[in-house]
Amino acid sequence: MPIGLYTLRLMPTSSLKFIVSPEEAGIRLDRFVSAHSAELSRTRVQELIEAGLVLLNGKLAKDSHKVRSDDVVEVTPTPRPAMKAEAEQIPLDILYEDDDLIAVNKAAGMTVHAGAGNSRGTLVNALLGRGQMLSQGGDPLRPGIVHRIDKETSGILLVAKNDFSHAKLADSFRERTIQKTYIALVHGILAEERGRIELPIARDPVRRNRMTAKRTASLPNPRAARTDWRALAHIDSTTLVEVQLHTGRTHQIRVHFSALRHPVVGDTLYDASGQLSVGSVSLPALGRNFLHAARLGFQQPRTGQTIQLTAPLPAELRSYLEKLAAAAGDSPARIDAALKGFL
Repeated sequence: MPIGLYTLRLMPTSSLKFIVSPEEAGIRLDRFVSAHSAELSRTRVQELIEAGLVLLNGKLAKDSHKVRSDDVVEVTPTPRPAMKAEAEQIPLDILYEDDDLIAVNKAAGMTVHAGAGNSRGTLVNALLGRGQMLSQGGDPLRPGIVHRIDKETSGILLVAKNDFSHAKLADSFRERTIQKTYIALVHGILAEERGRIELPIARDPVRRNRMTAKRTASLPNPRAARTDWRALAHIDSTTLVEVQLHTGRTHQIRVHFSALRHPVVGDTLYDASGQLSVGSVSLPALGRNFLHAARLGFQQPRTGQTIQLTAPLPAELRSYLEKLAAAAGDSPARIDAALKGFL
């Protein structure tokens, strides 16, 4: 069977074979395979390359390798092994615990639960590693999880120990009776003292790892979203803000401030610069989003008691503010005063 520029064939070993066209020369190997294998996600393609199941001219190659015209790429698209939540010995910062729930101060860089291409080092694995009993009513990969925080966002996360508390907490989140307060540093000067952002959010149809608040006729299934904010301090060309979430859409704060052209510092996915400069001084890259779930107010699901929790601003964010203030010739005391109650 002849192979054209965009033709594939099923090999006896159930592999797929592709030949690189002149127009495709110079693109990364993982992008080439993704473009020719609609059934495989980019993450899965990278996993297959790492596992040696993608060959370039009969040899192993890195995912970043640039393909050349007439290269032969062979892919064996084996299914991903079934994942499960497994116990791991990982330290956790516990803010509150009773017989029904546990509140964790999640560090930036930690994924909440296992997902595509990521099954180790999760918060769920860490909870299981401390012998924690968790609710079992939902997805087996995320026992106890009633809400989530983005990987590169830190702060308070509630986890249910039993099905009763899981259902009650889920109702509270759905009815928006849980108070969620974040601290963020955003690019640019927010001219008003406070504001409200009400822009519907949907999956970006072009860049599937992002959400979008753009108002277009083709936007798939946009969901209402509301974010209230209050400016705490202006530091050079940035604004430190306190944010109240009234809905819990994926990446909501990040999407909303990016839509205002004030992306969260460090959030390169939503168009923030990789490095912040103050005059002639370039600050070290933050390496995470400057976004922290600082306060959470809720009712204990069994007793109805009101519980207010605060997670202090992480050391790396405090250090970044100090460097920013120093570069701007600002007073650290003024910044600390603006953050009173969050340090």
